Amino acid sequence: MATKRTYQPKRRKRAKTHGFRARTATTAGKKIVQRRRRQGRKKLTA
Repeated sequence: MATKRTYQPKRRKRAKTHGFRARTATTAGKKIVQRRRRQGRKKLTA
């Protein structure tokens, strides 16, 4: 039996952990968004 891959994509899980609302909820998260804005990222969050 082959081993299961570690990345099993789930849209909900991805948004809940790395989404915009999740990021802006914490101080560290706000800093991440701020940094990415400064860098000129097209996508700020997942």
